[in-house]
Amino acid sequence: MLNIQLRFEPPKLIDTATLVTWVYEKDPRLQDILVNLNQATDGQLQQLVDAGELTGKAGETLLLHQPRGLKAQRLLLLGAGKPEKFAPAIDFRRLSGTAARYLKSRAVTEFTFLVRPDHRLPETAQALTEGVLLGNFEPDKYKTEKKDEKVISNLQLAGFAAAQQHALEEAIRCGRIIGEAQNLARELVNEPANRLTPRLFAERAAEVARQFGLEIDILDEKRLAEEQMGAFLAVARGSEEPPRLVVLTYKPAKVNPNTPVIGLVGKGITFDSGGISLKPGEEMEKMKYDMAGGATMLGVVRALAELKPAVKVIACIPLTENLPSGRAQKPGDIQIAMSGKAIEVVSTDAEGRLVLADALSYAKKLGCTHLINAATLTGAIFVALGHVNVGAFSNDDKFLAQVLASAQVVGEKLWPMPLDDDYHDNIKSTIADIKNVGSGRGAGAINAAMFLKEFVAETPWVHLDIAGTAWLEEAKPHLAKGPTGVAVRTLVHYLLSLGQPEGVQ
Repeated sequence: MLNIQLRFEPPKLIDTATLVTWVYEKDPRLQDILVNLNQATDGQLQQLVDAGELTGKAGETLLLHQPRGLKAQRLLLLGAGKPEKFAPAIDFRRLSGTAARYLKSRAVTEFTFLVRPDHRLPETAQALTEGVLLGNFEPDKYKTEKKDEKVISNLQLAGFAAAQQHALEEAIRCGRIIGEAQNLARELVNEPANRLTPRLFAERAAEVARQFGLEIDILDEKRLAEEQMGAFLAVARGSEEPPRLVVLTYKPAKVNPNTPVIGLVGKGITFDSGGISLKPGEEMEKMKYDMAGGATMLGVVRALAELKPAVKVIACIPLTENLPSGRAQKPGDIQIAMSGKAIEVVSTDAEGRLVLADALSYAKKLGCTHLINAATLTGAIFVALGHVNVGAFSNDDKFLAQVLASAQVVGEKLWPMPLDDDYHDNIKSTIADIKNVGSGRGAGAINAAMFLKEFVAETPWVHLDIAGTAWLEEAKPHLAKGPTGVAVRTLVHYLLSLGQPEGVQ
């Protein structure tokens, strides 16, 4: 549990294990609080600048032990890059996460982050809180020969105005809730497939529902058949593990009848071998992450249950494995979706769109007026956008613009992708209504989105393809290698914007 406090003393009087702040690159002089720190240390910072040891380049870390004139035992200076490129929504999360990971690796369990006067904002406190929580996460759950667990247990935030205390405490509370929700998603994605089967995922969702007061309904294979979810069940046929559809409902005490009912649909393939269209064996172990969209949606509704926006939200998480067996669907099969559409299955490795098709239809049946889905849907989105941006598709420009605006506020990167009608020809089938992969090698991510669009019809809808961003291939200074929990912050912010008091970021 991370303990967070506000400190209002002058920087040189703060008694802490480590005082942390940042330095810009190529700053001609030490500015703001750095002037005071430099004076308190008898010019030590300026000496480091003059010697070229303190440059402010992004990612730089400089740790001083027993700095002169300060009560702090250490002073950690972080490079923030060029000031004109400093993006608070992104960089404060990165800076505090970097501080957390740098210090805990040196067995330091607490620090005080000092902000400059021009960043005395509640959203800064929220971002710093989230950054430390995310930096604390480690993917080594199953290592048996662990040394003493290293974690930041105490965080102090300094440099803020005492008059803002109430707003700052609320921002910290929100940051804690959202950071913990994002880490829940990361924890689930990190689980191996034998320890997070569809039924076990459903049990975890039920635990979250009980703990946070959410309504939950779990559809088993019998009920899925009754709902005529032929596309979803076709994917599940290849596995001995039975499928589940988890439905979590957040219902506020009061809601404006004009507020939309938001449906969140997250792909939950707990392991994807490709089915009969078997994937290559190399790096197939990473396919445990194919339920990241479902984990994201579980994290989102957990946060909503604590933040309590005045908007009704229904999350649908279809859960199954995609495996080859004597019962598995085959290339060339025809499946009938819940909507009644006939689908030609050209590739069984394009299974995510099949389960999402029925889940989207079911969300509409439950009364959702607007739909957002997240899925590790295509390798093609990685080819297009790499590991930097989420691919965002929509049939409603205004709706998409709102989601993109939320992403910008919370420091996540989404990039709008085209969904022109001209792409529809790519998924036409000669034997059924549509086929589950496009013709040729081009526009793979767009073809997948066009397929999903068939099942939302005129309902306003946003599709987030997170295949390139849900897993971090190499550790970064602020974040461990592995699951990222991408899109949790964006979706929580968007949903709060529909019915949350002002001041929450």
